Amino acid sequence: MRRTVVAGALALVLALPGCTVARRADRTPPRVVPAPAVVPTVIAPPQAEGLDGTLGAPGPQVCTAITRTLTTELRVPVTAKPNAWNDGGLPAMDLCTLLVEGRVVTIGVTALSSQPDSLSRLMTTAGTVEPLPELGPEARIAESRLTFLAGDRAVRVTPAGGIDQGTADGIDRTKAVAIAVAARDAVPTNLRAARQADSACQVSNSAAERFVGTHVQLRRDYRVKGALTCIWGSFDATVSIVEAFDQPTIPEAQHYPPPKLAPIGEPGYYLPDEGELVFRKGRRVVRVTGLTTPPREVSVDTLFGIVDPLLPLFLK
Repeated sequence: MRRTVVAGALALVLALPGCTVARRADRTPPRVVPAPAVVPTVIAPPQAEGLDGTLGAPGPQVCTAITRTLTTELRVPVTAKPNAWNDGGLPAMDLCTLLVEGRVVTIGVTALSSQPDSLSRLMTTAGTVEPLPELGPEARIAESRLTFLAGDRAVRVTPAGGIDQGTADGIDRTKAVAIAVAARDAVPTNLRAARQADSACQVSNSAAERFVGTHVQLRRDYRVKGALTCIWGSFDATVSIVEAFDQPTIPEAQHYPPPKLAPIGEPGYYLPDEGELVFRKGRRVVRVTGLTTPPREVSVDTLFGIVDPLLPLFLK
């Protein structure tokens, strides 16, 4: 009898409108909203000191092949910096630098064959874009650059001071088009091999391919003054590890808001908006980047996993 009374009383309490247990049981569980993923907003990683097309890896390049032609045609001194490098962007490009009357003009040639969206990617943030019929139906020109197809490659010509902007380091449209035409003719016979590997980079190959998601079509490994560059790429993803010696500062540290500290380096920073991990180890500043299209989140753990096999080299 006592058990029956207790059970009845308990049932009455649970049925009361103000009962906490009953209210919880009847309430829809709160929806958990996941934090938005931060995806990189850049299409190319920042260039390490010296690796800007004025210093880099030797090899066949368009700029040295067209200086004589342009000097004759433009009737002004045109010279080329002796080296080129890969900017590890999307699409990945081989860069070289011309000096046209001392004005810097960078020429980039896609390291892999052009894709349907390559030219539009190369015109990202270019401003007002117009057709450039002199270079073909798909060629485009803007105030900062022009792009076109040369065989199966996409090409970008970027004067430091823009095109027809009236700046001291800019060039006019006529010169820009002449440079582009000369480059178009030179590209087919001055392409670099898609695979250029250094054994030091090989230890990170598995981690890089896991990020890319496939067997990479592009490898660009080389050393500039002893500093190592490793690049893995496909049409839609690029991973790069770039080492620089004696770089006095880490420019990323000056970003606002300040970047997140990374658990590596002295110091180290993680920049999710740029898909980048950058850190100092003694004389070395090392940048690790991962970029994809469409962009996806690149965690600090992912970037650390890519560079981790190489850390013994950087700790020497």
